[in-house]
Amino acid sequence: EEIKGVKTETPLDMAHITREDIDLRELRCLDKATEQKWMDLIDQAKETGDTLGGVIRCFVKNPPLGLGAPVFDKLHGDLAKAVMSLPACRGFEIGQGFAATRMTGSQHNDPFRKVAGKIRTVSNNSGGIQGGISNGEVIDFRVGFKPISSIYKEQMSVTDQAEEVTYQLSKGRHDVCV
Repeated sequence: EEIKGVKTETPLDMAHITREDIDLRELRCLDKATEQKWMDLIDQAKETGDTLGGVIRCFVKNPPLGLGAPVFDKLHGDLAKAVMSLPACRGFEIGQGFAATRMTGSQHNDPFRKVAGKIRTVSNNSGGIQGGISNGEVIDFRVGFKPISSIYKEQMSVTDQAEEVTYQLSKGRHDVCV
């Protein structure tokens, strides 16, 4: 969804996106213009020995109803624990996430309606999980990753004798952007 603050510009049409569409793109970005901007940012960071952070957006289409529990085994809690265990992960939000903090309850509420014979939510602001339980809508969450700290630039550190030193990595495999 974004690298170093550069966000995708094209809204996603969840009804028509397939895994095959996503896998065709090197950076998994369906917006070709944004993907090129990201590639340019990554190339620039690599040339200067630096790294970048970013946000990925994850969708679970057609999840079963009723996964999770309302108290101790909330589905969004289990997802957050799994995602936050990934290296370099620094953030997790589901549905409207932090944007929900700027809404009122009536704006964020996901009332149920009957649409084409199925029970659906009006907005999916909750990201497919209500009360800790999957509601059958697309599970929609974002994961934020920090820039990798292993960079090819001079950095400061402290030895085990508490002496300040500078060092610079000279070799090894280090990703520019998670």
